[in-house]
Amino acid sequence: MLKIRNVKLEDLPELVTIENLCFTKEEAATQDAFEKRIQLISDSFYVAEVNGNVVGLINGPVIEQPEITDDLFSAIKQNPTTGGYQSILGLAVSPEYQKQGIASALLVHLERAAAVCKRKTVTLTCKEVLIGYYEKQGYNKDGVSNSVHGGEVWYNMSKRL
Repeated sequence: MLKIRNVKLEDLPELVTIENLCFTKEEAATQDAFEKRIQLISDSFYVAEVNGNVVGLINGPVIEQPEITDDLFSAIKQNPTTGGYQSILGLAVSPEYQKQGIASALLVHLERAAAVCKRKTVTLTCKEVLIGYYEKQGYNKDGVSNSVHGGEVWYNMSKRL
């Protein structure tokens, strides 16, 4: 049974494990970054649980501009109550739970919460291989990102709410 809920500090070990299974060392959020995100943006940081075990996560701060900038990976602040742009810095599902709709359920959960708070869009960056996935979820490709996070080429994707 899938349950999506707001993150808790106790989730930290599982979050770090999942992140490191899904991203390269250069791309993965560190334990310190997750601690900051849990403290500052737990209102836009969700985990997916199956049978009480954390198997996925989605998180990102609300930002003032429509596209993600690399400084967000290290410096974030608390979300405004309403308005702004909901970013996604990370969406990850433990490999043994992938291809079961968990990532899509996390996306929908975040989008609904963002809509309630009157965010303008949900914005993220992804690698080329994931563009088709996000397009199927209703996201528009907005070109190559200026991000050089992890030494990769990233694409801006956004969805109006």
